[in-house]
Amino acid sequence: MSEAIARILVPVDFSAHSNRALRYATTLADRFGATLELLHVVDDPFVSGAWSAEAFVPNIPELLNDLIAGARGRLGELKAAATGPRPIVDTTVITGRPAHSIIEYAKAGGFDLIVMGTHGRTGFAHAVMGSVAEQVVRAAPCPVLTLRDVTPAAESASPTAAKAVA
Repeated sequence: MSEAIARILVPVDFSAHSNRALRYATTLADRFGATLELLHVVDDPFVSGAWSAEAFVPNIPELLNDLIAGARGRLGELKAAATGPRPIVDTTVITGRPAHSIIEYAKAGGFDLIVMGTHGRTGFAHAVMGSVAEQVVRAAPCPVLTLRDVTPAAESASPTAAKAVA
């Protein structure tokens, strides 16, 4: 493993946590002269079991295509809004189980660092929902830097706070 940081992967879920991770990763990329790539994983309902045979969802392939197209659009907006001398070089949308897909993508892409947000769930919520970030930290092929949004909940829910951050 090289100690240099030349390629940074930023998995995003469009939350305040991943927005903070993106800002941090952009700063790191600027300082280290690294390239930056954004990744969004659309949770494949067939793999995760979210849509079982008992549930009726009309035109599932079209719905999945809509989710992918929406994610591509949002990644494009993030790419356009990113500031700094080092541009985001690529944005990618894939389908699958988020943690597993992030790990496999990082392995295949030869990334030197993963920077991602975490929701910071604890207790029952963590036990029930698990943590994508935790799974990535445990199995990633490179170092993982996790950041959680430290904005107080009342501020992050406020429309004026959202405008101030943007």
